[in-house]
Amino acid sequence: MLIELIPLLMFAAICVFLMFGYPVAFTLAGVALLFAGLGIVGGIFDPNLLKSFPARLYGIMNNYTLVAVPLFVFMGTVLEKSRLAEDLLENMAKACGRLPGGLGISVVVVGAMLAASTGIVGATVVTMGLMSLPLMLKRGYAPSFACGTICATGTLGQIIPPSIALVLLGDVLSSAYQQAQLKLGVFNPKTISVGDLFVAAIVPGMVLVGLYILYVFFTAWLRPTIIPRVVIDAQEEKVSLLRVLLSLLPVLLLIGLVLGSILIGAATPTEAAGVGALGACLLALAKKQLSFQRLREVSQSTIKISAMIFMILIGASLFSLVFRGFGGEELVHGFFSQLPGGVFTAVLLVMLVMFVLGFILDFIEIIFVVVPIVAPVLLAMGVDPIWLGIMIAVNLQTSFLTPPFGFALFYLRGVAPAAIPTSQIYRGVIPFIALQLLLLCVMALWPGLVTWLPAQL
Repeated sequence: MLIELIPLLMFAAICVFLMFGYPVAFTLAGVALLFAGLGIVGGIFDPNLLKSFPARLYGIMNNYTLVAVPLFVFMGTVLEKSRLAEDLLENMAKACGRLPGGLGISVVVVGAMLAASTGIVGATVVTMGLMSLPLMLKRGYAPSFACGTICATGTLGQIIPPSIALVLLGDVLSSAYQQAQLKLGVFNPKTISVGDLFVAAIVPGMVLVGLYILYVFFTAWLRPTIIPRVVIDAQEEKVSLLRVLLSLLPVLLLIGLVLGSILIGAATPTEAAGVGALGACLLALAKKQLSFQRLREVSQSTIKISAMIFMILIGASLFSLVFRGFGGEELVHGFFSQLPGGVFTAVLLVMLVMFVLGFILDFIEIIFVVVPIVAPVLLAMGVDPIWLGIMIAVNLQTSFLTPPFGFALFYLRGVAPAAIPTSQIYRGVIPFIALQLLLLCVMALWPGLVTWLPAQL
């Protein structure tokens, strides 16, 4: 009985070591090697399984889809440092000044566009916090509402394509889909791609942005003490409307080139990422924000983030190999198959576990460690892979916001004024968490919200 529980002990050991602050990639690999060594000594683990690890590493190195990761990171970092978002927020805040909650709506729109451009939650939250939080407080916005809006819009990078989370999730789900087919003895030449997830995420992403905007608008209308009205001079508003269109054009053009080329089938996500990286450089150059020193900073930041992602992927690959060697996949499959309620209960349980793990693990660790374990089992039970991918993405986005361990809260706490207590930040995100949970429920009840657009294309 104890031998059968070794996969669960491995997972528990990962959580314990991570809480002590050890690096994620080396924790995954170290725990895997530790349990494998003990298993070999005890005669309960086949050492020949470790011989397949070099082949796995070669598969990672030879994975064309993953080339998109450093390219999208580079694109997002260039846009973050080129101050495109600052100009856009300033002009949109003036143009929307007469609307109830005009500044808040501007923050949501600019945050969504920045999220679509960068795909990095931490970068978006920090950038929006430094840029918009002082302005919102100056306009009289309640600190809790301002902080909640910034945190929520910053996490949109999880779901709005091109998202790095969707790139990684698409690659993992593609492998899980193939494993599920092997279990069922079925061969389907069409697999799941990153492009499928990009297309499927468009409608839910836009719905979520719309829910945020409606919440800001009605809060400003019904509770003016939280969001005061600001009067903007009519002449200034006309001028700023032209400016906002000029500010919007470069960003929309870049997003259109990246997503449009994927949607019409002219480019793969990796090729589109290359187009986006080049386009971001051209935009920064046009704004005279692309010096040699800045390009060096961007390149160093890209290398650090990409190296971190791929080291975690390597560690997770070794962990997954040892986990399966101890019969972990069969353990998970047996547990899910015995649950009352079938597929519904299995999906609900996985969503709850991922939501809780989102408190202590980054989305990268969850995608590389948890998804390869549970996804093949769920897909073998008949769950739609595209729907499952978007449900996971929105779920992880929600866990980024949830107190007390939401990563977005920590990012904003690092740049928010000391006068704003952490409790205000926690209080401000509660309505946005409710909106994201509402979207999850809607997607669960009407899967067509996710699957309709990919089916059309």
